Amino acid sequence: MRSLRGLLAVSGHLAGRHSPSTSAAASPYSALFVRALQILSQPEPVRLQKLSAPDSGIVELRLERPEARNAIGKEMLKGLRSAMEKVGADPTANVLLVASSVPKAFCAGADLKERRLMGPREVREFVNSLRATFSSFEALPIPTIAVIEGAAFGGGLELALSCDIRICGQSATFSLPETGLAIIPGAGGTQRLPRIVGRSRAKELIFTGRRFDATEAATMGVVNYCVPGGEAYQKALELAREINQKGPLAIRMAKKAINEGMEVDLSSALTVEEECYEQVLHTQDRLEGLAAFAEKRKPLYTGK
Repeated sequence: MRSLRGLLAVSGHLAGRHSPSTSAAASPYSALFVRALQILSQPEPVRLQKLSAPDSGIVELRLERPEARNAIGKEMLKGLRSAMEKVGADPTANVLLVASSVPKAFCAGADLKERRLMGPREVREFVNSLRATFSSFEALPIPTIAVIEGAAFGGGLELALSCDIRICGQSATFSLPETGLAIIPGAGGTQRLPRIVGRSRAKELIFTGRRFDATEAATMGVVNYCVPGGEAYQKALELAREINQKGPLAIRMAKKAINEGMEVDLSSALTVEEECYEQVLHTQDRLEGLAAFAEKRKPLYTGK
């Protein structure tokens, strides 16, 4: 919950400036204070939590804006940026789960009610910031897993596409509906979707803006796994635990090699792989892995 200290100080200052005889003139300030208090008392729309042992190393990011089905407005965007920066700066984080606490909704996309109040310049700045935030999610050095139950529309689907792995429940629905609003997906959808499902299929989905279900999403490769409704989080946690047992530096270098290698020709990509392999060659974890294999025990990796 946001701090109220500054607001209360301002309120006291305003109250001190107005005598009872000027209460009518003070009413706009009172109304503003009440509205601000209501906003500040609302829960944060994005919550970051580090799981405890035996799942230390797994971090969970939850979208928590039930009144708008996790629609992305200014406050949620701010929360996503802050969470991403914290995860990126945490050397103990090995896997990130991106999930929703709102039933039947992963993320409904952009907050169109808020968008209607923006001018073209403000819209441009917001969309550019959202695109940059999702790109930063994609560039996180650790694996990210989107847990999708319910609707993933517009920016919600674009958020999921910026994750490394996507798992959905059978009741999940997907769409990039922006062309129906006379705009285009602006937070990476026109670029990440064709890289996942192919150019022609991506064009169909974006041109029509049609919704597709979990089964079709799995068939097209939009999601890695489709599981019974309500079980996506458990499947994601199982994957996260499996990844968490591997060498942390190796996972980071594997992600870097794949991501950077896919953007260049094969010869250049193999050079990227060589450089990433060099980064794990002289680590304590590599020696621990060999020792554990010889001693027939589980390795104890430290990320060194």
